[in-house]
Amino acid sequence: MAHMASEIIAFVLSVSGWVLVSSTLPTDYWKVSSIDGTVITTATFWSNLWKTCVTDSTGVSNCKDFPSMLALEGYIQACRGLLIAAVSLGFFGSIFALVGMKCTKIGGSDDMKAKITGFSGVLFIISGLCAMSGISLYAHKITSEFFDPTFLEQKYELGAALFIGWAGSSLTVIGGAILCLSLNDTIKKDRLSYPYNGVKSVRSGPTSRQDQNNNRNEQRGIPRNFDKNAYV
Repeated sequence: MAHMASEIIAFVLSVSGWVLVSSTLPTDYWKVSSIDGTVITTATFWSNLWKTCVTDSTGVSNCKDFPSMLALEGYIQACRGLLIAAVSLGFFGSIFALVGMKCTKIGGSDDMKAKITGFSGVLFIISGLCAMSGISLYAHKITSEFFDPTFLEQKYELGAALFIGWAGSSLTVIGGAILCLSLNDTIKKDRLSYPYNGVKSVRSGPTSRQDQNNNRNEQRGIPRNFDKNAYV
């Protein structure tokens, strides 16, 4: 029962993290910068993996999609690839986890279900690492430009999408690790134990010959305790 509860908790953590990571892809505020006036904020610049926008004080946004994918900066292409890989791996990890969990009726024997659950845990861990790598790469680019005194263009700060992505990737890795540990527990339970029966004694040659003679006497109808040399 405890094993099943741990699998359910791990599945909830992993799927929750995967949903958070997936929500960061269309989120607007990956990096944010604002121009303040004397009273109110006159303009807010923000950008994500797909477009860059500016919002004025009236709330009107003007956005511009990124041009050709091949013309993008390398870190944006890498972040796109890592986030898409994370979402895809998390999707397949969710399917394998549903098949392999003990609370479901599909997946075959308990050993097979345990292996499927462990495989789903590996997929979740890789998914979380891909998401964390992509988000950290994007954050590193923002911070390196912000603290670079020679960078004269618009400087940005970390947006809300990055923190959501870090939280989601952490949950995904933790849930995947718990699923992998459930496979280890199953292997320990199924390990065979061989009882010690002691060393069998080796009987001497004359004793073995005496047993053979007794067997022959029994076949002839002679009692076991009396042979042909017995005195009456």
